[in-house]
Amino acid sequence: MARPLLLPSLGLAVVAGALYFLAFPGFDYWPLALVAFVPMLWALDARHAQSGARHSTRRVLLLGALFGLVTNMGGYYWLVGMLEDFSGFSFVLCVFFAAVVCTFQGGLLMVFAWLYHRARGRGFRALAAAPLAFGAAEMAYPLLFQSYYANHFHEQPALIQIADLGGPILISMLAIAVNAILYELLRARLAGRPLPFKATGVVAGAVAATLAYGAFQIARVDALAAEAPSITVGLVQVNMGIFAKRDDPWEGRRRHVEMTRALEADVDPDLVIWPESAVTFFLPEGTNVKRHVMGPVETPLLFGGLARRTVDGRERHYNTAYLVDEDGEVLGTYDKTYLLAFGEYLPFGETFPSLYDVSPHSGRFTPGDHVRPLRWGDYRISALVCYEDIIPRFVRSAVLEGDPHLLVNMTNDAWFGDTSEPWQHLALAKMRAVEHHRYLVRSTNSGVSAVIDPVGRTLGHIGVFEEGSLHEEVHMMTGWTLYQTLGDWPGWASLGGIFMLAFRRRPRA
Repeated sequence: MARPLLLPSLGLAVVAGALYFLAFPGFDYWPLALVAFVPMLWALDARHAQSGARHSTRRVLLLGALFGLVTNMGGYYWLVGMLEDFSGFSFVLCVFFAAVVCTFQGGLLMVFAWLYHRARGRGFRALAAAPLAFGAAEMAYPLLFQSYYANHFHEQPALIQIADLGGPILISMLAIAVNAILYELLRARLAGRPLPFKATGVVAGAVAATLAYGAFQIARVDALAAEAPSITVGLVQVNMGIFAKRDDPWEGRRRHVEMTRALEADVDPDLVIWPESAVTFFLPEGTNVKRHVMGPVETPLLFGGLARRTVDGRERHYNTAYLVDEDGEVLGTYDKTYLLAFGEYLPFGETFPSLYDVSPHSGRFTPGDHVRPLRWGDYRISALVCYEDIIPRFVRSAVLEGDPHLLVNMTNDAWFGDTSEPWQHLALAKMRAVEHHRYLVRSTNSGVSAVIDPVGRTLGHIGVFEEGSLHEEVHMMTGWTLYQTLGDWPGWASLGGIFMLAFRRRPRA
């Protein structure tokens, strides 16, 4: 009887995966995130009831793997095009590699399914097992692209303010708890059992407390921002293709300079920020930045460029953020620490150089070795290059290192095309502003350039594949949050809690 019943469970896993990615940024049907796990919990509990522990575990892993694959293939469909552009591989091979990446990414949901199944098998209710299993999985699983269930709610500021207490995992656990109690209510209703009113009240109370805290924090942080000193930051988005700047770097430089001069004439900003790869020719140490980069620009500039340095007798290349004053004097640099596989380096490429013949567009960059802020007068600016802004622990380390007044992300998402990825990148980055109550300025080559305030609201943006400029007043804030001090404590607590639930001895019959 167990084998025929597997097909409906597989169908429920597919439905759950579809609901998950449709609720995710890029599609943004966020209320679906409150019910996406309901069909998956149903499928997992059905598996437990139908078979013995050994076979049940295998099928639970299968259900979790399918859930994860559908979620990630739907949400990260743009991987195929990106791999085509940068790896040089055929379409079929890129589909295969995208499926491999999505299968790996989906492993988080397989781990969740396994932990949940074990806890349920030891008699614990869904409301206890699901949030702990998911929090532990988000904490421990090594994702290539760090996203969280919390990111579904990026456009709901009142719901995400608790990120300053426990980061995105705390929000994720609350959302999974809502899913779990809805699942328990549905099961009880269909089975004719008494409804779990007390548990429902607890979850409803947690949601109400979250919303109340969010309203309080938004008002408090807005008041603090109003009292903090401010500057006018300008952004220019020149919208050049992924290889256009590489093929004609001086044209890229010309466009940035021309648009910046127009911005200076219009608003006279205090600081202008150009994106990653604004300058695509290498800048050896000692380069005259005023002559070769800024030209007639008269405003202090933070821009992304390529550095070439000799280290230990060997020439090395870096993806670098440069902060220069109005005269072109370099005030500080930051080398990107987290390099992107296939784009900035080729896995095992140093060991097997011939791999670069197969993937000719892959770079050969060296990672940076510090996260110190850039100093600009009385202010400190933490530069985050490319996807460093989606990594909570990395940004937290940068904030702890230098207590910056401003977070700046410089990126080039043109290689993902006109897809949901640039909007997903923006949504994932928003949480960093909330976690540390700092403004986050994002300067991109082709979108989405934006200014995010310290409670996660988008003050202004330039869309995907649009040419334009943007200026906003940003307040130079410092301060302390519980997340800054304790980090991902909800994840650690989940790991401890699920260990006690899922790995305790089974009660004897």
